[in-house]
Amino acid sequence: MDTWPIGVFASVDAGLGVHLDVAAELGIPTVQVHSPHADTRNPATAEAFLKRCADAGITPTVVFGGFEGESYADIATTAKTVGLVPEVTRAARVQEMKEISDFAKLLGVKAVGLHIGFVPADRSSSSYQDLLVVTRELLDHVAANGQNLHLETGQESADHLLEFIHDVQRPNLFINFDPANMILYGTGNPIEALKKVGKYVRSIHCKDAKWAPADVRGTAWGTEEPLGEGDVGMETYLRTLKELGYTGPLTIEREIAHDRDRQKKDIGTAVKLLTDLRSKILG
Repeated sequence: MDTWPIGVFASVDAGLGVHLDVAAELGIPTVQVHSPHADTRNPATAEAFLKRCADAGITPTVVFGGFEGESYADIATTAKTVGLVPEVTRAARVQEMKEISDFAKLLGVKAVGLHIGFVPADRSSSSYQDLLVVTRELLDHVAANGQNLHLETGQESADHLLEFIHDVQRPNLFINFDPANMILYGTGNPIEALKKVGKYVRSIHCKDAKWAPADVRGTAWGTEEPLGEGDVGMETYLRTLKELGYTGPLTIEREIAHDRDRQKKDIGTAVKLLTDLRSKILG
């Protein structure tokens, strides 16, 4: 695979991200994919999806997990409902992530990803300690499938994410870096955060956002914007990735599935921006 192939976030059958035919039409060679629904995580679905990818010249690179009951309605609701952190759903979701890892193995994909949720701030708390236990359990299952686990950034600061990775103590735990999420959640400057966590970054999102007003930052969402129109600074982002030695896909994520025409237009614009920046930076 060439350095920095363009990618896009798509879905096997969950309706998230872009349709595979849009990626093919735009000439995008890689996709991260959202895992299918539980009743379609089977060899037949995997075979059919791989055929569609092969026909379109597309390589899947990461399979992302998500769960029923998650809501991103606002930051407080996200904290209560997303990932492995909510204790009432923790055991069931760990089991589901194991099944998603098994499905990724059917696709021949070597990485699975997820938003783990808002990792508890108190590292001595029972919730944090139990989260370490179940994360290790998941990582051991993922390792047995020959895979790494990528935690998507945004819901905690770079420093706390590093603390968590250190405390988990597993060699197959890495990061999917999303710079816009740091802005959307108000958890830190994305370029500074990337430099801190860079050695763990194995996949990324190219997504842009504007900060919420300073008086509500961290309690109210920032706003997602078309790539190049937010506060990330895409050229600085890519130059920082180059300094860190990142050579993997530049995976565009544009979360406006309710407006397919706008989504397709914005992704087309993002492809051109990233292609131009790639040429400028890599030569």
